[in-house]
Amino acid sequence: MENSRATRLVIFIHSMGGGGAERVAANLANYWAQKGWEITVVTLASQSVDFYTLHPAVKRIALNLASESRSLGTALWQNVRRVIALRQTLRQIRPDVALGMMTTANVLLALAVFGLGIPAIGSERIHPPQAPLSPLWERLRRQTYGRLQAVAVLTRETGQWLKEHTNATRIAVIPNPIPWPLPAHEPIVKPDSVCRPGRKVLLAVGRLEVEKGFDWLIDAFSALATKYPEWDLVILGEGSLRATLEKQVQTSGLARRVFLPGRVGNVGDWYERANLYVMSSRFEGFGNTLGEAMAYGLPAVSFDCETGPRDIIRHETDGLLVPAGDTQGLVATLDRLMGDAALRRRLATRAVEARERFALEKIASRWEALFEACMRDS
Repeated sequence: MENSRATRLVIFIHSMGGGGAERVAANLANYWAQKGWEITVVTLASQSVDFYTLHPAVKRIALNLASESRSLGTALWQNVRRVIALRQTLRQIRPDVALGMMTTANVLLALAVFGLGIPAIGSERIHPPQAPLSPLWERLRRQTYGRLQAVAVLTRETGQWLKEHTNATRIAVIPNPIPWPLPAHEPIVKPDSVCRPGRKVLLAVGRLEVEKGFDWLIDAFSALATKYPEWDLVILGEGSLRATLEKQVQTSGLARRVFLPGRVGNVGDWYERANLYVMSSRFEGFGNTLGEAMAYGLPAVSFDCETGPRDIIRHETDGLLVPAGDTQGLVATLDRLMGDAALRRRLATRAVEARERFALEKIASRWEALFEACMRDS
């Protein structure tokens, strides 16, 4: 998008803590800042919870209005305060376009820009029916999306859902970018500090939450551990299920074979160290880590969730898909790959094509075309 001056963009998101949407926001913000755009990242949460590193040219504003509400009345008042604060920020910056990341941010943005003449775009980062919101937020999404110039989605399935359940007028399908190589930042946890030399590594990355299916994954690995004594399982990430998963590992007798090192800022080093990647999610919006692993040349196995993995893995070409929730199928597919180095090499050879298929420049250009269309039509 070429202008006589730098494009002024606001990205609004709940926080810049660890997570897939936050990573995408950081990647896009940094890319456009390097192009000379005037980028401002605005969050409800405090800057103290930031996990991803932003380009020095990115302006950072924290509204510090992310506290949980204990009653409906408090929640309504909190959201009024959020809309007012965001509206004041937008009036001060006067961006050429504003981008919301995730549903609640989209709704608040749609309300905040009313009457300001600022083109606003929302983006859904998950498939809505897989993570239902409260009735109030579901109603707000249904009624406010029509105020946005456009809503971007990750998959065709999500686009169809929005057509049927909201008043969104323009829907654009834009997958997530997969940057390669990944920048490293704190906390740095070296693979050699966890993985013993010569061991083969089955790697998974994600929040330790129920949707990621790591309970299924630990069970699947447990079923194969005796057959493949040279393999270990590493799950990178943090979340509320840490204690539960650690207990599952202990109960399985795999404390020296299954490792949960926590959240790391040098995940690229781990992709390079691993031999095979696995995504065991119950559902996904897209599956950033799956694409990242493949960009690093890792063969991959994933459940064929309703949305996401099938847009990344080309079955039997660069990875293998398992019917969603088929835990025995996951065991069988991992067995097939862990036991066949030639198959892993064949899939890995094509997996690296994810670098080009989801290149940051290519995906960013699709966003830029959407911005331009919305600015032209506003």
